[in-house]
Amino acid sequence: MKTHGISGIKPFSAIIDACWNTPYTFQRLIKDAISGITVGIIAIPLAMALAIGSGVPPQYGLYTAAIAGIVIAISGGSRYSISGPTAAFVVILYPVSQQFGLSGLLIATLMSGFFLLLMGIARFGRLIEYIPISVTLGFTSGIGITIATMQIKDFLGLTVTVPEHFIGKVAALVSALPTLHWADATIGAITLAILILWPRLGLRVPGHLPALLAGTAVMGLLMMFDHDVATIGSRFSYALPDGSHGNGIPPILPQFLMPWELPNASGTTTAWNWDMITALLPAAFSMAMLGAIESLLCAVVLDGMTGTKHNSNGELIGQGLGNIIAPFFGGITATAAIARSAANVRAGATSPISAIIHSLLVLLALLVLAQWLSYLPLAAMAALLLLVAWNMSEAAKVVELIRRAPKDDIIVMLLCMSLTVLFDMVIAITVGIVLASLLFMRRIARMTRLMSIDREHPDNVLLLRISGPLFFAAAERIFNELSARIEPFDKIILQWDAVPVLDAGGLNAFLHFVEHLPEDKTLMISAVPFQPLKTLARAKVVPIEGRLAFYTSLDEAIIASKK
Repeated sequence: MKTHGISGIKPFSAIIDACWNTPYTFQRLIKDAISGITVGIIAIPLAMALAIGSGVPPQYGLYTAAIAGIVIAISGGSRYSISGPTAAFVVILYPVSQQFGLSGLLIATLMSGFFLLLMGIARFGRLIEYIPISVTLGFTSGIGITIATMQIKDFLGLTVTVPEHFIGKVAALVSALPTLHWADATIGAITLAILILWPRLGLRVPGHLPALLAGTAVMGLLMMFDHDVATIGSRFSYALPDGSHGNGIPPILPQFLMPWELPNASGTTTAWNWDMITALLPAAFSMAMLGAIESLLCAVVLDGMTGTKHNSNGELIGQGLGNIIAPFFGGITATAAIARSAANVRAGATSPISAIIHSLLVLLALLVLAQWLSYLPLAAMAALLLLVAWNMSEAAKVVELIRRAPKDDIIVMLLCMSLTVLFDMVIAITVGIVLASLLFMRRIARMTRLMSIDREHPDNVLLLRISGPLFFAAAERIFNELSARIEPFDKIILQWDAVPVLDAGGLNAFLHFVEHLPEDKTLMISAVPFQPLKTLARAKVVPIEGRLAFYTSLDEAIIASKK
């Protein structure tokens, strides 16, 4: 694929020539249109629900799906990805919106876009391969639990102020159960039941639409009997540039705006300075990290479904551009959505054109359906997010990992899950990766062993083979064990043919062993592979007469030991 400008960004002609090297025909346009419309129907209610879950009015979720969806489709590195607001971000965005308001959230999104852009330019795309499944499964499950907890209030119609921290949330929700509003709870339960049961019907129509329509129909029936129900229109209002006001969602396209000129959490304009930017940096970095992980995981899943290969660094650049441009049109943080992208592939998508059509449908909904979308009950939207949270928790994979995985992986997963729920995702991922790395090094270190060799040799010779990497976590143990075994022997032959790696720690342990080797003993090293040999050469390790010798093969060392 030929690129222009920043590495990884496709020219628009590559979108039209959809698979980057195959002709784009009318038949493929029809397939892309069908898949784009299908995913658009799914995305419209989800985008609104996720915006509400993030603490901002629902139209900002639609702006995100429309603007970021188009930008990332054009510039990203995965041809089937559908980008927009996702459930994973809710736990990060909600605290930011509560503390800094919409203005702070958009500025944090803008900053996260620059982080993603730098990651792509620095070619960090392949680093996703170094995050173990125990870590990703742990924090995604933790995010699912957190999102589900946040939806209970609207799902049951509770009258409660929900604290920020998880334990406080649970305690507050339990205390507020007597305030349950049965009309909201009925709508939520019916919507959730349809969402769960719909896939069993085997119909191609996504379950989101009939579930929300059923919830809205139940709301209409209840309101006929004077039962009050919370809706998007009753909770959210807007003011247009011409001074007019309204409830629900404004029926206009996204307007160009300066994020820092919008009101903060207290309703006033903040004087943005370095202190405020510094306060948003941790959240922005969290958004960028999660966006990178989720978008690249999505690309890997789509590769498996389609047999294609994504451009990981190009995808990070595309996600960065999407999150830089979207805030100037009211878009919050966006990334590739795994469920929507998979639905895009199953609906027959052949190119990024389907993602663009999905975004155009969202824009059309803003103009045509805004008044009707305002009637959607909040309990139904909460039910939608509860199902999203359940899918995100990947409970079946968690159970499977607990049943079959090594104990170390189980500990890492449960720790990441707990830290995500109790603290935040960045702490969870950081601790998880560090712990997983330490446990992995311990596991590899245990694989490095001293082994006896069944070969004829003189009685005064200790003949051993080192099997495994001689790195900092294993080398000292190996040479301590060797020191304890050399006493009866005059010569020690070590075969290194199974030592793939010698690092600085291993080199230091080896030199320490040689330095403290008794004067009457000789160490003979044989069959050294290329990497350890290169490390020894760079350290200027040379033979020492009567003390240290190197041989190209074990046979040569045994013959020399007989002299």
